[in-house]
Amino acid sequence: MTTKDKKTFIMYLGIIGAILILLNIVSRNIFFRWDLTDNKMYSLSESSKSVVEKIDDRLTMKVYFSDNLPGEYGNNRRYLQDILEEYAAYSNGNIHFEFFRPDNDEKMKEDAQKSGVQPVQLQVIENDNLEVKRVYMGMVFLYEDEREIIPVIQTTTGLEYEITTKIKKLVDTNKETIAFAKLGGQENIKNETISQILSQRYSVRNTDLGQEIPNDVALILINGLEDSLSKDEYQNLETFIDRGGNILLAQGRILTDLPTQQANPIESDIFTLLDSYGLHIEPNLVLDLNCGKVNVQQNLGFLRIPVPMDYPFLPIIKESNFNRNMVMVSGLESLRLMFPSELIIYDSLFNITPLFSSSNQSTTMQEFFNLSPDPNANPSFRQLNESGKILGALVEIISPGTEILGQIILVTDSKFMSDGGGGSSGENHIFIMNAVDYLLGDRELIALRSREITSRPLEELEEAEKSRWKWFNLIVPSIIIVGFGFFRLKRENNRSKLLEEIYD
Repeated sequence: MTTKDKKTFIMYLGIIGAILILLNIVSRNIFFRWDLTDNKMYSLSESSKSVVEKIDDRLTMKVYFSDNLPGEYGNNRRYLQDILEEYAAYSNGNIHFEFFRPDNDEKMKEDAQKSGVQPVQLQVIENDNLEVKRVYMGMVFLYEDEREIIPVIQTTTGLEYEITTKIKKLVDTNKETIAFAKLGGQENIKNETISQILSQRYSVRNTDLGQEIPNDVALILINGLEDSLSKDEYQNLETFIDRGGNILLAQGRILTDLPTQQANPIESDIFTLLDSYGLHIEPNLVLDLNCGKVNVQQNLGFLRIPVPMDYPFLPIIKESNFNRNMVMVSGLESLRLMFPSELIIYDSLFNITPLFSSSNQSTTMQEFFNLSPDPNANPSFRQLNESGKILGALVEIISPGTEILGQIILVTDSKFMSDGGGGSSGENHIFIMNAVDYLLGDRELIALRSREITSRPLEELEEAEKSRWKWFNLIVPSIIIVGFGFFRLKRENNRSKLLEEIYD
């Protein structure tokens, strides 16, 4: 090789090296990921990017993750590292993370436990033996003088939402105050589960509607009134709405008791208040073919065993029955209600938007309420052929003169937020958190929260369609196999004839 060729070769190497270095520098903050999952679970959402942009100081993430974990947990570590790299890339240098392996380092184990990350026990196979191993799978967030912890990361499902929520909690120092209504000085229904969930992001307390509602309360949650409001409670609630307050109200029209199969209309002036805003709850119960199940005792010989049966009084709202134009429900896949009533929207001066409805295989029951779960004893179960009934809506109330906006979200299920009812359903938790965020104007986490939903129920088929698919699965494969056999037979016969002609 000549000297000239050597210089040219070295120059090419230098150019290629410079390009690679430049590409690496640029790719630290500018990158592209081709994510083919339907909910883009392997890409950082716009909600997370919006939260990260608010960070104006160094945020440190310490990840304590053991080595040599079983397959699924090892995948969690790789997923976590990938997503933290995206957080760091979008943070303009404010997010820094580091992985620690505390397995054989006593000081690091002590640091992890002091930070709130405790070891968990896992069964692992080592040297062909099944052993119980203490491992670390958690992380700590440090921002200014505050700290947040994810003590255990056992799944990637909902991990981005959890990380973004922790960051938002650290960055947003001013918490909004929300309150559960107390009537007559008493909390009407237990809502401890919902209260604990909301307290992770908001300041949650109780407020007596009989007293003037404090100015710092931005949202009131009311669940299942069974009696009328006092004059002071009614007036304070109206004043709260007029000054721009928000209400999340779960209220049906019929008081039910499944064990005794009793149902009675609720008499309350809360319905008068709702009527004045264009929301009228009919004194009926909505039944839906898409529903939950209850256990019904059945005789089986000498035994009496519980058998699960569809119970149309427990509608399950499916994806197609949500209002896709409303961000708080556009990403939901299901919602569970108990004994809801039909909501009628009146023409009014206010802007009213339906949020969700029952399916087009619904009906209503009124006056005489037969709550029997036995389809043979309840003829209404065979009449589920009416169009969908509205079961939830949002009304926006602009006070005359002041132009201040107050909002009410109404769900026609009196137990929607209670511990003994819908408050125990994970699907309902998502909606309640979305509704609270929406009413308070904080919508960054709504889309992300809905994106993390993993409920993928199989679609129920009608008996006729089930029968068609059954015969299809029996006949079509047989026809394909027989046809393939005839094709092979014909090909072999043609080959035999060709060989005979060649060798004859």
